[in-house]
Amino acid sequence: MTLFWKGEEQLAGFRNFDKLYDTRMIERGDLVYPLLTELQDFSNFKYKFEGKTYSLDDYIANHRVTGLLIIKNNRIVAERYSLGNTATSRWVSYSVSKAVTSMLVGAAIQDGYIKSVDDKVSDYVRHLKGTSYDDVSIRNLMQMASGVEWNEDYADPKSDLNMMPTTSMLEMIKFVSTKKRVAKPGEKFNYNTAETNLVGAVVRSAIGNNLATYLTDKIWTPFGMETDATWLLHGPGGGEWGGCCINATLRDYGRIGL
Repeated sequence: MTLFWKGEEQLAGFRNFDKLYDTRMIERGDLVYPLLTELQDFSNFKYKFEGKTYSLDDYIANHRVTGLLIIKNNRIVAERYSLGNTATSRWVSYSVSKAVTSMLVGAAIQDGYIKSVDDKVSDYVRHLKGTSYDDVSIRNLMQMASGVEWNEDYADPKSDLNMMPTTSMLEMIKFVSTKKRVAKPGEKFNYNTAETNLVGAVVRSAIGNNLATYLTDKIWTPFGMETDATWLLHGPGGGEWGGCCINATLRDYGRIGL
């Protein structure tokens, strides 16, 4: 399980996610959105924690930060890499991918594939009909407020997150569909990666295409990302993980922020 990687295994794995697992390409276009560089001197930047004073370099070293990018007014004012990463390194994102999946919901609404975030998720993912997700809206999923039980304890190998099937989207959907309702939809927030996986399944069903292809066409190429990226799949030829695992360079993560 990737969440239990440590040390050198973690560094090598996060930097080579798309070599270890099945992924789908997200393609850059011919034009690149420019990021001007006006690096600032952070040597005098200090902060205090528990009575001790630290520098920016201390923070990077102490927390094993592989990359730090600060963009202000469309200009890069700080860019640091360490532990083997460079500006061309792809690095796996976990929950940043959730934000990208939500952006694709917006694109699908604009393109007319999805009428509204208030549509029922079971109208798009038929395997959820008759389950605890039957009356849950796309909005509820995006806000992680379906009211369906879920345990996202990363450290517990027996948690729902770590027991969730990972190599088949259909098996993942079947797994979440067995969960019980513990609150009304929209009432209670409960962090749930599986629910953004379901958002991804909704988008794929609505557009009749893959998330990576749609991301290429709607955002990656037209906005001007600098480098090809990849997206983790539920097994060979399967659907993308809506809740995880886009692999991209740090500068392109910065462009996502913009």
